[in-house]
Amino acid sequence: MTDLVAEAAALDAADPLAHKRNEFDLDAGVAYFDGNSLGAPPKHVAERVAAVVREQWGGRLIRSWSEGWWEAPVRVGERIAPLVGAAPGQLVVADSTSVNLFKALVAATRLRPGRDEILVDADTFPTDGYIADEVARLTGRTVRRVVAEDMPAEVSERTAVALINHVDYITGRAHDMAGLTAALHRAGALALWDLCHSVGALPVELDAAGVDLAVGCTYKFLNGGPGAPAFLYVATRWLDRFDQPLAGWAGDRDPFAMRGAYEADAGIARGRAGTPDILSLLALDAALDVWDGVDRGALRKKGLALGDFFFRCADELLDGATIRTPRGADRGHQISVVDDDAAKTMAALIDRGVIGDYRPPNVLRFGLAPLYTTYGEVLRAVTTLRELR
Repeated sequence: MTDLVAEAAALDAADPLAHKRNEFDLDAGVAYFDGNSLGAPPKHVAERVAAVVREQWGGRLIRSWSEGWWEAPVRVGERIAPLVGAAPGQLVVADSTSVNLFKALVAATRLRPGRDEILVDADTFPTDGYIADEVARLTGRTVRRVVAEDMPAEVSERTAVALINHVDYITGRAHDMAGLTAALHRAGALALWDLCHSVGALPVELDAAGVDLAVGCTYKFLNGGPGAPAFLYVATRWLDRFDQPLAGWAGDRDPFAMRGAYEADAGIARGRAGTPDILSLLALDAALDVWDGVDRGALRKKGLALGDFFFRCADELLDGATIRTPRGADRGHQISVVDDDAAKTMAALIDRGVIGDYRPPNVLRFGLAPLYTTYGEVLRAVTTLRELR
């Protein structure tokens, strides 16, 4: 135990991202491991939002729409694009992940007429499956659930699109984006990736991997705040044919012309639907400041190192514990520990100042946010868990 304490202190002292923690509003007495559900707030966001309310909404009133508000979904999307390996002009921030999934799935079926099947990652986050089922019902397709790694063998000329989670929300396993996308393309199918548990945690390379469509939320590792709007990625090669079903005025080529018939914007703005939630959108814009100057390679290196240290602590202190997260590089930035009474155990951990979460029936989840999680906190989480066993 003494060795682990010394090791944690040494790792924290040598951490090249340690200074980023000071940019977050975190209670010094709490070890926060739920950034994979709700990221911690950067300190400057509250002041920035107050200024938006006071100076833009209050001071400029309706004039603010023509002074930056209307263009904000695309402008903020451009700030996220480098974090997911996307060139400019392919990403817009609008609506929720579920709404963007609906848009993307319907558009994918329209890009692949005559193909009657949608493949869905069998271990997907539930809402992804719900949306896929409804899209199938509305478009006359069928949904087939397949383990992500089996998709190269399962995809066929019937498949229009496959929907895959980049990082599994239960186990934390990261799937091979480039390999699976290439396998889908060989069969003529499109690849739609859900980045909710990877964006802001590990490097994502949408353009390099040849991804067709992607969605992701911004309130987890991107720290955009509760209910922050999601993003939609459409590869440049599909933009002029991206025919999404929510033809709202915000996606029109000339929203204020008030024509009787919809004409989609020529660019990524066609992914928009209704009026954006400006307060949440600009809170996200402010939160993205913490990413300025962050090297994605260093982010990934620390995320893996935090996980490796968690494994080391667990091996020494949690005799016989079952950990569902892979120990190699094929993982995101969370550790999932099996516990027969996960709800009760997590409640007890939270009472002791270690805040993670659980997923039924028996998984404790510990999110490792490299911008603010410390090695000392990892040791605290494991030692606290040992005390409860």
